[in-house]
Amino acid sequence: MMISKNRQKLLRQLETKKYRDREGLFVAEGPKVISDLLAISPAKFIYATQQWIESHDAPSTEELIEVTAEELRRISFLQHPQQVLGVFPLPSCTETEEESAEAISSTLCLGLDGVRDPGNLGTIIRIADWFGIEHIYCSQDCADAYSPKVVQATMGSIARVRVVYTDLCALCDRLPSEVAVYGTLLDGTDIYHSALSSAGLLVMGNEGHGISQPLRERLTHRLLIPAYPPDRPTAESLNVAIATAVCCAEFRKRM
Repeated sequence: MMISKNRQKLLRQLETKKYRDREGLFVAEGPKVISDLLAISPAKFIYATQQWIESHDAPSTEELIEVTAEELRRISFLQHPQQVLGVFPLPSCTETEEESAEAISSTLCLGLDGVRDPGNLGTIIRIADWFGIEHIYCSQDCADAYSPKVVQATMGSIARVRVVYTDLCALCDRLPSEVAVYGTLLDGTDIYHSALSSAGLLVMGNEGHGISQPLRERLTHRLLIPAYPPDRPTAESLNVAIATAVCCAEFRKRM
């Protein structure tokens, strides 16, 4: 079955946030990502090679279209397409104030302040999934979690982690006073010798500038990931995704 020009146009448009929001759809690719997403939501439509179709039970989708490897290559956003491309309904990226406060008060959640690199955001979503963190609160200037690059970098974890876009300062201001808000800063306290709780908000900052000043003022705990040994010349900073992994591991170690 030939891929219509209108469908090809739609798929290309879904590379941009404007059209994802307008259509309420996003693109995912590869057997692992598609399988994880299908476990929680039917697809709008799926394009797949004969090999993928024959090795999977009938997927939950409104439309399943068999394509050749060459046809898949023409519509794929990947340099090396992986048998299947699906289009899924776009989940809501908002929460009520009550829902956010309840999640942060009862579990460990991540806050991302200006994380703009799609690869970093996708990796952080994957890290959150690994460490059982189900909520990520992103500032409005973060990369879009449902861009093809981010979805691919999550390796399916986007299916299990709720990503909410919000005003992080306003979010912190609404939290009960006893809820901890952590942030990583160069003048913070060694994370390995700090008291850490099993619930609260762990804020990670922009790749180049760290956490914005207004948000720094709302932190209740300032943390530092120390270099070793402390007196040796070393890298200026850690990649934000790597720093997130280190922090999440230390929080979970204390549980």
